[in-house]
Amino acid sequence: MSGEATAPLIATTEGPVTILSINDAPINRMSLEFMDALEGKVIEIAQDNSVRAVVMTAEGDVNFSVGMHLKQMATGTENRGGFQVVLDQRLRVLSLIENMGKPWVATLFGYCLGGGLELPLACHFRIAAEVDAKIGLPELDIGAVPAWGGSARLTRCVGRMHALDMILRAKHISGPEAYRIGLVNEVVPNARLKQRAIEIAGEVSRMPPRSVAEMMRCVIEVGERSLAEGLVEERKAVLATRGTRDSLEGMRAFMEKRKPVFTGE
Repeated sequence: MSGEATAPLIATTEGPVTILSINDAPINRMSLEFMDALEGKVIEIAQDNSVRAVVMTAEGDVNFSVGMHLKQMATGTENRGGFQVVLDQRLRVLSLIENMGKPWVATLFGYCLGGGLELPLACHFRIAAEVDAKIGLPELDIGAVPAWGGSARLTRCVGRMHALDMILRAKHISGPEAYRIGLVNEVVPNARLKQRAIEIAGEVSRMPPRSVAEMMRCVIEVGERSLAEGLVEERKAVLATRGTRDSLEGMRAFMEKRKPVFTGE
């Protein structure tokens, strides 16, 4: 890929899985240019029916991300319209990832701090390295607070007790500790981390896309509402997926004792 060595974000594909990699090794800061590139790619993925799942990772094997490029944020936001505009973009991009109806799998290794955790929190699966992961929202250590939805998403993920413990103490937790409190789905050997994320993305990419999107909507959008509201939304999902070609294919494959081939129709 032309210019790949200096591009802030590298995108590759493995079948229906797109792999996005922060390209600022070894610390993989989330610069203004990175967020521009990520926003463009997120919009592209949302509109591309051939992409069914995404892996969010980073170059190298040292750190996922130390978060925002602090020096750049302090001095380089004026030509973007100011800090509020930059903040709005980051919140917008993470919301697009969370709500596009396609599963995202994030890898957590080395430093995953500040925005380096807030981006994975907007993803739907998180896989952590077995050793050397340092995961946290340490903004209070520099007199700030999480700014990309981290406090809200972390609380929904691990509950108030663990969220307050991590944020107010600016804690860095390990992969096994993140698994213990429900922050990550799996902990795997470091050497297997990225491949395992691709495997999970490949697994969910083989599911019927419309059913995946409908279930993601039910879980994400109504997960915090009442049971009655959740049942209404689930009924909508049932009706939206009933009688589709994929649903018929799933039934035929079951009866014929073979694996279904879903096309998104």
